[in-house]
Amino acid sequence: MAETVSTENLVMEDIGVNTDGYVVETEELWRVYKMGSREVPALRGVNLHISAGRFVALKGRSGSGKTTLLNCIGGLDHPTSGVVRVFGRDLTELSERQLTQWRRKKVGFVFQSFGLLPTLSAYENVELMLRIAGVPGKERHDRTLYCLDLVGLSKWVHHRPYEMSGGQQQRVAIARALANNPSLILADEATGELDSVTAREILSLFRRIVDEEHVTLLMATHDPLVDEYVDQILQLRDGQIVQEQ
Repeated sequence: MAETVSTENLVMEDIGVNTDGYVVETEELWRVYKMGSREVPALRGVNLHISAGRFVALKGRSGSGKTTLLNCIGGLDHPTSGVVRVFGRDLTELSERQLTQWRRKKVGFVFQSFGLLPTLSAYENVELMLRIAGVPGKERHDRTLYCLDLVGLSKWVHHRPYEMSGGQQQRVAIARALANNPSLILADEATGELDSVTAREILSLFRRIVDEEHVTLLMATHDPLVDEYVDQILQLRDGQIVQEQ
């Protein structure tokens, strides 16, 4: 019956289901990739609980499973086994169409490579997300300007990515992630392409967004600077959480 659930009802029902206050939960989460005749586990029975309004870092070396875990939480990848529950909704029960609608409404993504459309201005890159979501014109315009102002780019709304620094491009990407007013933001190595000064600026911005916009932010990173800004650190090694701080 999952295929017949309307996406509108899905979005309305997926908050408030959880009574224990967790935004993200995983239970015995495994993701195994097949490489020819070999099976390579990227996640090995991960059990995770993240409360609302927290800035959480997933740390570990390359290949530790950070990105795979983010992709499973964001519905971009499918677990081999186990449960991924976000806002009380078990993502493994949803169709691809439902996952797409759910992501548009509830999750923002920020990537290391920025992922901006080079021919569009900062304003157009952010506004495009709202167009896709069917937001009316005036509301779309106001929300776009609000998000760009929030990340400190009010004077750069008509500039294209090639006219901006790496830090400014990442700010546009963050504004785009915020456009649909998500409850959860997933950031994958968001400071990986930035120098330390700019990285601190982006981490400070993330901290302010969590505090002022009341979102939950989960960031995969190996940047040691993140320790000063987050509420919680989860250390991954070989697809398992080996330490929590």
